[in-house]
Amino acid sequence: VRLSKNNTISCAFCHNPGTGYADVRQTSIGIDGGLGGRQAPTVMNSAFNPLQFWDGRAGSLEEQAIGPIQNPLEMGETPDGVVKKLKAIKGYRYQFQAVFGTEVSLQGIADAIAAYERTIISTDSPYDRFARGKTSAMNDAQRRGLELFRGKARCILCHNGSNFTDNGFHNTGVPQVGPMTEDLGRYYVTHLDRDKGAFKTPTLRSVALTAPYMHDGSQKTLRAVVDFYVGGGSSNPNLDKAMQPLHLTVQEKRELLAFLNTLNGEIREGWQVR
Repeated sequence: VRLSKNNTISCAFCHNPGTGYADVRQTSIGIDGGLGGRQAPTVMNSAFNPLQFWDGRAGSLEEQAIGPIQNPLEMGETPDGVVKKLKAIKGYRYQFQAVFGTEVSLQGIADAIAAYERTIISTDSPYDRFARGKTSAMNDAQRRGLELFRGKARCILCHNGSNFTDNGFHNTGVPQVGPMTEDLGRYYVTHLDRDKGAFKTPTLRSVALTAPYMHDGSQKTLRAVVDFYVGGGSSNPNLDKAMQPLHLTVQEKRELLAFLNTLNGEIREGWQVR
């Protein structure tokens, strides 16, 4: 909490280890009860993301770590303020010298947070064991869900690769029901019309642990997410061409959800720490 201006908000306040390193609130709360406009994404497997934040405005975990500290709606601290605060603590002065060979610095703070975040990995899920050849790791319904994921449900078009994300930005027609009346997402970074309303494809690793979903937290459950995509999203001028109504039966929806739950892995937080 020392990273925040009034010593009330920590990284874990919004990225709670007990809730998949995400926030159970629709959108997060900052200092003095300020309400953010977006849902806090999980920190799990963020080490594998080339760009950070829903709009991709940060090019590294180090850059991302500094953002919330200075954001007036989040931690509301200043670079000088947070450095001064940590410099006053003997233990931090010692650790910065031992690790970096320097005094406490903003870059060192960012480097330390990013180094820790890279240890928060979701791995060895039932799906992983199945993919390695242990067929008993997934039951019949889950295997049918995998086939739907790869085929009829079209999930794999964006949620692909080992981290189940294309690391791209898509306008999927998510209704903006959060405190921001209009959120143009990636457009704020690129200023390209084609990026209006586009947001980063999140990882699906341990996705069942990280409700609510979407950039505005508008979908409370995974079932709601599936229903949203079955409907083809909300129509808008920039809707991604891949968004199409899906014709899934009730049983197929259940099987798809069964597969998504096989992506819950062991959370090896701090596994590199010695």
